[in-house]
Amino acid sequence: MTNTYDYIIVGAGTAGGVLSYNLTKSGARCLLIEAGKHFTRETFPTAEADASAQMYWGGGIEFSSDAQMAFLRGKLVGGGSVVNQALMGRFDDLALNDWKDESGVGFFAMSEMEPLYEIAESKIALHNFKAEERTRNGELFVEGCEACGYKWHFLRRAQKDCAFSKYNDCIACLGGCHRDSKQSTLVTYIRDAEKDGLKIQANTSIEKIENGSAGVTLYGVSDDGKITYTAKNLILSGGAFGTTSLLLKSGFKKQLPAIGRYFATHPQFMFFGLYDELINAHKGMFQSVASKDPRFRKRGFKLENVFAGPASIAMLYTGFGADHLEYMKHFTRMTCAEVAVRDENAGEILVDKKGKMIVKKELTSQDKDRMKDGVGVLKEILAASGAKRVIESPLYFGLHLMGGARMGTDPVTSVVDPDFRLKNQKNIFVCDSSIFPNAPGINPALTIMALAHKLSQQLTA
Repeated sequence: MTNTYDYIIVGAGTAGGVLSYNLTKSGARCLLIEAGKHFTRETFPTAEADASAQMYWGGGIEFSSDAQMAFLRGKLVGGGSVVNQALMGRFDDLALNDWKDESGVGFFAMSEMEPLYEIAESKIALHNFKAEERTRNGELFVEGCEACGYKWHFLRRAQKDCAFSKYNDCIACLGGCHRDSKQSTLVTYIRDAEKDGLKIQANTSIEKIENGSAGVTLYGVSDDGKITYTAKNLILSGGAFGTTSLLLKSGFKKQLPAIGRYFATHPQFMFFGLYDELINAHKGMFQSVASKDPRFRKRGFKLENVFAGPASIAMLYTGFGADHLEYMKHFTRMTCAEVAVRDENAGEILVDKKGKMIVKKELTSQDKDRMKDGVGVLKEILAASGAKRVIESPLYFGLHLMGGARMGTDPVTSVVDPDFRLKNQKNIFVCDSSIFPNAPGINPALTIMALAHKLSQQLTA
């Protein structure tokens, strides 16, 4: 079937949710297309393994071409905002100045971004953690930081009414929040947009786009078979992997050679501390504190106090049989923290002749140095907090997928113009983490929302 819209937005994640709300509210006829399912609080999977299989690409995990690095990305209406840790931090001058220097884009400045941050924050509930809300996992991290003379801070998270006093466990929301407490775009934007007339097409994968005199034509596959849509304007919001691979499969690489290049991920390395006491890190607020030491920022890494459910923790250890069983017996006596590196944007996203995505992402010398530096500090903190043993996961992850269609003024090194238009294309826009010029070293969620509001203002003006 063929349908025509003012705007078609491909990708119902953080940016797609904001854009669909703002454009629909302005009176535009909009369609939001998502490859994954359309869940509600009542239908989110209750088992951890089911959530991974149903709500993530690759059945839970994807890998780099050398199988050394794992990637996690949400595949559902609401995208990563439904399954992420909902941390909301503004970028600092260091990140924005680096973006401006590398891209030549003038609005990458605090004076320009601050009003956009305020708009993004106004639509969601934000919670700043307090000392009494820390789990023992968080308390030990703080004790270790203070013993070593390192600065830390309480995190700010997009959540409300989590009912911890009633023994609700926050860790479950990594598979979708059954209380609608997490402020995902599914809860805060998309549902309201539906009331104003937004159409949502879930379980639909767009395989190719063509731009012609009649508008942009999209070719995809849904549960009902092959499907075709046309739009006056197209907005790609499928993230670094989704947007980039679609542009590559559609043949734009010939005119835009930078497509797929400059990919970064904030590689994250997981460590577990084993203690004699009972920790129960999976209970209560599973993440409330992180490092906030200016020395770490300059050295290109940060430390976050995290945890996950038993299935995920089990996957982070590669032992077998009795060895693995012995490891998992200590689940309730474990703390967990990660080293996240501000990596060089040296990765590349490709597609083969069959349209299968290939991700090349090796750690550069600088990445390795920053990782080793951060690991040394984290081990020092764990030891100072009383850990009897430190276990390092052999896997490392990319959770913040950035670049591949980056914004800039140079046609050789960028793909998207400062007005969010795909270069040489009047009515194709890109707004998601794929346009990031480089890795900021800060959680990108709030900035993605801010950029989506900027494009919304531009289009509705």
